[in-house]
Formats: sequence, structure tokens, C-alpha cells
Amino acid sequence: MFPWLKRIVLVCCRPLSRYVGLSSGEDCVLGVEDYPVLWHRDLEKHSCGEFSFAVVQANQVCEDYAHVEPGREGTFVGVYDGHGGHDASRFSFDNLSRHLITLAREKGTIDEEVLNNAFTATEDGFLSIVKREFHVDPGIASTGCCCLVGVIWRRTLYFANLGDCRAVLGHTGRFNRIVAEQLTNDHNVRIKEVRDELRALHPDNPNIVSRVGSSWCVKGIIKVTRAIGDAFLKKPEFALGAEPLRRPVLRADPSVSSRNLQPCDRFVIFASAGLWDLLSNEEAVQIVHTYPRQGIARRLVLSAMNVAARARKKYDDLMNYDKGVRRALHDDITVVVIFIDHNMLNDELSVPGMSVRGFVDTHRPSDFNIEQEVATETEPTETELIESEPTETELIESEPTETEPTETEPTESEPTESEPTESEPTETELTETV
Repeated sequence: MFPWLKRIVLVCCRPLSRYVGLSSGEDCVLGVEDYPVLWHRDLEKHSCGEFSFAVVQANQVCEDYAHVEPGREGTFVGVYDGHGGHDASRFSFDNLSRHLITLAREKGTIDEEVLNNAFTATEDGFLSIVKREFHVDPGIASTGCCCLVGVIWRRTLYFANLGDCRAVLGHTGRFNRIVAEQLTNDHNVRIKEVRDELRALHPDNPNIVSRVGSSWCVKGIIKVTRAIGDAFLKKPEFALGAEPLRRPVLRADPSVSSRNLQPCDRFVIFASAGLWDLLSNEEAVQIVHTYPRQGIARRLVLSAMNVAARARKKYDDLMNYDKGVRRALHDDITVVVIFIDHNMLNDELSVPGMSVRGFVDTHRPSDFNIEQEVATETEPTETELIESEPTETELIESEPTETEPTETEPTESEPTESEPTESEPTETELTETV
């Protein structure tokens, strides 16, 4: 190798081994196994392939929540990026998928309307809690959550988001090269179109978007324009500032879309804003495409931390920063990489998939089952209706126990009617007598 080329290669590779201990071994096994704020599941199974999952905590209390629900018929992915506290993200984590499953079972399928309604139900539920708790804890009105949901169902990928979590697809293009395609829209005022949209909605408020340092912010407070929660920017009764709220500033209606999965689609990266603040779509997709599946979500997280370390020149001691303090270097980062194996798209899992939740080491069967649950619930219901008839009969028969005297009287009256039958001989006798 030419000396100049060797130097370039060494310079390019140095960050991977210097900053956070990425292994350069052939098996690409990542280091930092005991790193206390890094949680990961290197490779698990879902309905049509495998997935990798990792979370790194930066805040004193982690505001990111995420889970993967692989069911017999499809796969659900949820990423919830909290701000102003973890109340809204924890609530969304606990409830959004539950609402989606309930609505999908009622309809018998999943579509964009079901996703929209699941977000609405989650928003309404959290705002009801804010209303109940506001007088005791006014701060709950300022907690919010950006949400990203993906569902693989019947060879279709549905996705919905609020805020700046992002889903990016990796698919092969011309000459079999990997291509990054952003599936979701960021609702963040750093984007000119989002600022223009907000200004158009609030023509009477020239300060609806303003510069704070080097960043654009809504009312000088927040960067996103859509979220679950943030009640103080939606309802006047929860306004915390001196300026009255004339109309809602933030929205909770998600951007929802779908894509029929194509043979060229290889994987989807679902991640909170903490990753996308540090890595571009192309960089993230290239990393997933280049390295083995095992531990790939963890590799993405650590690659993003490398970028943060280089920016702050904190190479050697990055791993020693505790949660809370390290928030100065990077945000909480959540990454889920869903690999799509097309030969499995028509198959059903022989056993229910296992729910995997970030930072939670317990596994449980996934609740993500739609059609089978509808069939299971319908059959028992009909059976119960059929079986309920004898039960009602038994109840009717049991009632006569109390009314037997009443019903017996008619029964006794029948013999009374039969007495004339017995009297016929008497009439015969009379005839004979005649």
C-alpha cells in the first residue's frame, strides 16, 4: 500500500478504536459490554426477520422510551422521545400501542385511520391526566413527547410520527448500491417549510418563531411543532407564561403514510432525534449496510457518541461521564433497526413473538395480534350466546320453582278439564240408563 494511502486509512479508522472502544475484529463484536447507561439487545426475531435495539441514557432520568412488539401477523415499533420530563413519553409508551391494537381489532385490520385514531386517543388520555393533576403539579403541562410508530402488516409498512423522531429506509438502487430514503417528515422549525407553515397558521403573532442562539424555536421555547402533551402550548387553561394563548401553538395530529414493501427494501432505522442530531440518513444507512446485523443498533449509538465526542474533544473520558452530566454532550439516543427478510413476509410465527422494551430486561409474549384475536374473540362470543340459551332456560326452569304453585294450578286445572273425560262414562251410563 502506498504510504500516503495508508496514512489516510489510519486517520479515517482512528475514531472507531479511539473514542468509545469499537472493536476492529473480524466478528465486529462491539466493546463496552458493562457500560451502565447503555442498554442493548443485539439481535432478536420479529414477524418477518430480525431486529437490533439499543438505548443510551444522557439525562438524569431517561426521557426516551421504546419497544418492539413482534406478533404472529406483524410487527409494531414505537419510539417515544420525551422533553420537559418523562411523563408524556412514559404515558405514550404504555398506551399508544394498546389503543392501536384495540382499534385494529374492532376494525379487523390496520390502516392509516387506525394509526391516526390511536394517536388521538393517546393525546386525549394524557391531557385528561394534565387536567386532573395541573393544580397539584403545574409542571406536568410542560412535558411532551415526540412519537414515532411503525407497523409491518400484510406486506405493508405503515408509519406515523409527531415531532422529529425519524424512520429511514435502506434499499438497494442501481448497481446494487444502498440508498437512504427518509420515510417520515420532521416537524421541527429548523426546517424552513415548517417555519413557514407555523407563521401562516399564526399571522397575528410575528414572534411565533424566533432565534434562540443558533437555533430556531417556537415562541422561544421548543423546536418541534407537533407532540403528545405540551398542554401549556395547546390550551389556555394550562398556559404557564404571561402571554395569553389565543389558539393552540402545537398540534398532535401525526403525519401518517404507508409503503408496500418491495424486494429491494432491506431494513428500516427507527430512531429518536438524539441519533439524527449526530448522524445523517446516509451515514446511518451505510453503517447498517456495511456491518453485520449482530449489535448494529449499538454500533449506531456508539458511532453517534463518537461524533459528539469529537465535537467536544472529549475522546478519552466520554465513557466516564455520568447520566445527567453527559447531556451536555448528547441527548438520550434510541435506535431500532428492523431487517426485512422477504421470504418470511407470508409466514406466520409458530409461537407468539416476545415483546422487547428498552431498558427492561424482562420478556413477555407480545400483544400484537389482530386478526387471530378477532377470530378468537368472535367464536367464544357466539358460543357463549349459544350456551347462554340453556342457561336462560335453566333460569326459566328455576323461576318456575318459585311459581310452581302458579304453574301447577294450570296443570291441576288440566286434570279438571280431563274430569269431563272421566264424566263421559257417566254420560254413557246415563245413555245406557236411557
